[in-house]
Amino acid sequence: METTTTRKHGVPTLSAPTIALFRAALRSGWQDFRAAPAFGLIVAFLCLLAGWGLVGLTAWAGHTFWFVLGVFGFPLVAPFAALGTYEVSRLRGMGEHPSVGRVLRVLWAERGRQLPLLCALMMVMLLFWFFLGHMIFALFLGLKPMTNIMSSASVFLSADGLMMLGLGSVVGAGFALLLYSICVIGLPLLLDREVDYVTAMITSIGFVLSNFMVMLVWAAFIAIVLMIAMLPAFFGLLVVLPWLGHSSWHVYAALRSD
Repeated sequence: METTTTRKHGVPTLSAPTIALFRAALRSGWQDFRAAPAFGLIVAFLCLLAGWGLVGLTAWAGHTFWFVLGVFGFPLVAPFAALGTYEVSRLRGMGEHPSVGRVLRVLWAERGRQLPLLCALMMVMLLFWFFLGHMIFALFLGLKPMTNIMSSASVFLSADGLMMLGLGSVVGAGFALLLYSICVIGLPLLLDREVDYVTAMITSIGFVLSNFMVMLVWAAFIAIVLMIAMLPAFFGLLVVLPWLGHSSWHVYAALRSD
């Protein structure tokens, strides 16, 4: 028989993060992935298929700039994809068995709570990133004779191309940092406690701002590892996405003092 748990109300006390804490979380996350890989592999495989679908769509449409936007936008929604691994690690931390069915039931039960509202906000931000990315592209390269990036890569080496890449990188990094600040504590907090999503967002942003440099290191590590994982035809996500998901939960659990 499965054990039911009652969530505590309110925001827990959070301790200061350290690099050593991140290292320990990565080790614990790897242990969780090895002990209960099923759910993480299922979600990662779906992300792999989504990546291939994006490649096929952009090739069919002849506008491979969509693919560039998708690749740089993926880290914006990676925390959403890792939600199930949070629950796996949470259950393992309580000494319980995290079967795929049980994790799915817990996530389904979240539909009436605050978590879907934060996830919806993440999706809106991703769509806005696509819209803004197209505006930046059109501003600098809209009149260039290029329809396919793979066959016209030299356009990026032009003055307009370099300016577009520079501005797009700055704007994309800003989006990623904002969403990271909202979700790094906000998502696991909503899964762990009875709080509203606005409180979770404010708590997460405030925590990142209070510990900015250390949390920036964790953000940079996540972004770099995800980008590297996508290079071999997205296959690296099969390992990296579950590992980072489990590790992110352990970061939150280690910071939580009550």
